[in-house]
Amino acid sequence: MENYDTVTEAVSGLRTKGYNLDFNIEFDKIICRENNYCLNPTEFEITEVHRFEGDTDPGDEEVVYAVASKDGKMKGVFSSAYGMYADSISNEMIQKLSMHR
Repeated sequence: MENYDTVTEAVSGLRTKGYNLDFNIEFDKIICRENNYCLNPTEFEITEVHRFEGDTDPGDEEVVYAVASKDGKMKGVFSSAYGMYADSISNEMIQKLSMHR
């Protein structure tokens, strides 16, 4: 797995690997607004995780996830803040993401 210095580099690098869709995390699923499709935690795998820590600003702490649907039809990325800036998500989604942090 490649190491990236910034979130932008990570997203760009993952795009070159075929992770072309943009997902957003919702409470209990991830959603691709490009094709109006959502994936529950049981329907996707996290294939790469890249964590970035802000040296001076805790608001810069972010994780970039590369995800692929289990049926192999979709690959994309989503990012999420962690710590006090993290979004509210379901226990099932917390478990899914925590396995890869």
